[in-house]
Amino acid sequence: MSRRRPTEKSRTPADPANLIRGRFKRQRIPEVEAFTASLPFDRRLYAHDIRGSIAHARMLAKVGLLKPSEARAIVAGLERIRTEIESGDFRFVVADEDIHLAIERRLTELIGAPGRKLHTARSRNDQVALDLRLFLREEIDALRALLGGLRAALLGVAGDHLETVMPGYTHLQRAQPVTLAHHLLAYVAMFERDDERFAQARARADVMPLGAGALAGTTLPIDRAMVARELGFARIAENSIDAVSDRDFAVDFLAAGALLAVHLSRMAEEIILWTSAEFGFAELPDEFSTGSSMMPQKKNPDLLELIRGKSGRVIGDLTALLATLKGLQLAYNSDLQEDKERVFDALDTLKPALDLLAKFWPRLGIKAPVMRAAAGGFALATDLAEYLVARGVPFREAHEAIGALVRETAAAGKALEDLTLGELRQYSAKFGPNAPGDATDPPLVRSRRAPCRAVPRQARCARESRGSPPRWKRDARGSDRDDGRNFPQIDVGVGDRRRPCRMRRKERAAAAGDGASAAYPQSARQRRGRRNQSDLGTPDPLRRRTRDARSQRLCDSARRRRWADEGAGRNSRYRSAALPVATSIQLSRQRNQNRRALSLCRDLRNSRRISQPAFERG
Repeated sequence: MSRRRPTEKSRTPADPANLIRGRFKRQRIPEVEAFTASLPFDRRLYAHDIRGSIAHARMLAKVGLLKPSEARAIVAGLERIRTEIESGDFRFVVADEDIHLAIERRLTELIGAPGRKLHTARSRNDQVALDLRLFLREEIDALRALLGGLRAALLGVAGDHLETVMPGYTHLQRAQPVTLAHHLLAYVAMFERDDERFAQARARADVMPLGAGALAGTTLPIDRAMVARELGFARIAENSIDAVSDRDFAVDFLAAGALLAVHLSRMAEEIILWTSAEFGFAELPDEFSTGSSMMPQKKNPDLLELIRGKSGRVIGDLTALLATLKGLQLAYNSDLQEDKERVFDALDTLKPALDLLAKFWPRLGIKAPVMRAAAGGFALATDLAEYLVARGVPFREAHEAIGALVRETAAAGKALEDLTLGELRQYSAKFGPNAPGDATDPPLVRSRRAPCRAVPRQARCARESRGSPPRWKRDARGSDRDDGRNFPQIDVGVGDRRRPCRMRRKERAAAAGDGASAAYPQSARQRRGRRNQSDLGTPDPLRRRTRDARSQRLCDSARRRRWADEGAGRNSRYRSAALPVATSIQLSRQRNQNRRALSLCRDLRNSRRISQPAFERG
């Protein structure tokens, strides 16, 4: 008697709770389910998964793969699921494996057959890539806002200590006096670079992978551009295999996060030193300190020590993801499930650290007299050597003379500030009555021509605008992006803003007297007129040809740059909208230079009939 083959009605699925077990006869053992499930941690992506599914359902309805009524039912069901998760009423089942299947299972329970159509033309491979990119875009914006808050806090403290002198260190040995504002703005510069790196990481995450399917796309007529527009993506992934296997954007984020953690660790270490009894530069606020279970006098910087220690976690997250990716063949592998825990851990470490440090700095008790006293001693040596150099002494001779002065002064138990003019002249006759005598004198500290000589003005500007909230604006796609003004401006302070060149020429001419006005013409038109008059008075054909050839080369170069700018402008929607402030200034200056060169080119053509260059005629 032959065995009867089971019909479709008699066959039952191995696991009715799981939507993708139709291929298998037997259920997985619980240990396998627990080990392979990512639901315990990727449920954090629920809002982004629902947002992507809503956009996908609307697209399916537009192309005719769903009825409009089915799309409306799916959207309503997904919104209900969002409410259930946020209220804590959603039941998570480990058998669902991940948040994607958990939401789809619940959607099918709520609306029936239309819920089974949601996954049309989509794989979990491109779905999880979409969710992680949506998540990272949002979290990077939040992280940059917290980073801007810390920078604003540092600028506020710097604005309160423009005249506070402290010792600057090299090799952890006292080197030269600096202001506390100058020192704090070094950290601001670090965090500026961190902000740029996070902006670049966000730009690389701003690519829409949905539509790549498992790895080779789909034969169904989908509209990826519609989904990208609805989700606010700047670009669409061009290669389906790369779209599902790419995690470079996560590595970029973790690399920026690891370097930020290193910067926070350096800051925490320095504050720990400052608040020790050996330094005594600052006092820990009670709200951020912890005590000892045995020693009642202790006031421990546990917060700072943990920030310093947790930096290793973020560095480890980067290393772990790199180690995961290094051996993977194309395209998707379940190894990539490990990317989310690394990203989540880095975010959960960095965001509280940034928030706490922004609250910590305004409460830190700075001991300005102790800092100033520590900045004395032999820190005046470099200023004395440069004083001699300014009076014609070769630097090596000045260095040797001041070195001998320091050696003998230290042996005598004195400081350089204690020496008289007569004692100084024993080492060099070039010393005069105006020789530096106090290394901690704020005017002397400010007189150094350091690259950030204008930092007092920057800090003062920040002090005036302290407490201003981050400023954001909407781009053409309707998504939030940073416009370069998300924290009090320090690149160009109010007192440091340069005036136009024409105004400076007027001021120089007025300062020099009436006779100088001819040397500084008031406008470009007057200068062109003077050049034309000199041309009439100098009928030298060789000189004229040389000048015309040089102008022609300038015109050709300007056209090439303009065409490059126009080409970049046509593709601007495929680039990140957030540019560093310095880059925006450079682009603006280049465009102005191009316009001036093209204007000169038109004038020359009208007056001398210069022919077009060969590359332009072709």
